[in-house]
Amino acid sequence: MNDALIDRFFAAIEAGDVDLVRALYTPDAVIWHNDDLLEQSVEDNLRVLGGLHRVLSDLSYEVVRRAEVPDGVLQQHVLHGRLPDGREVALHCAMYLRVRDGRVARIEEYLDSAQRTPIREAREALQGRQ
Repeated sequence: MNDALIDRFFAAIEAGDVDLVRALYTPDAVIWHNDDLLEQSVEDNLRVLGGLHRVLSDLSYEVVRRAEVPDGVLQQHVLHGRLPDGREVALHCAMYLRVRDGRVARIEEYLDSAQRTPIREAREALQGRQ
């Protein structure tokens, strides 16, 4: 039932379509990450996604498994991309996406923050050049 929404959501992220991602979130959506235990607003999350596209080319999600739950979807995936220096990255994640009224209302993302280090370092290097 929620597969089409979640497919559209991740396709919009892959394409860098921030406006569509925003439209697929509820206005009060919250995004939580296990590595900092903080909740982000939609606008904060969209800034992070925009930064991800500045650092990674060929961004794509490889869905490992997805399961419908009564209020949303559990998904395990691998985020793939290429850093500015040509290195490929693969970030393994698990997410719970709560769906309300046909839109994403909450995300809880679980990942190993050490796998994100090359992305963070590339982002910081790009910011240092500006």
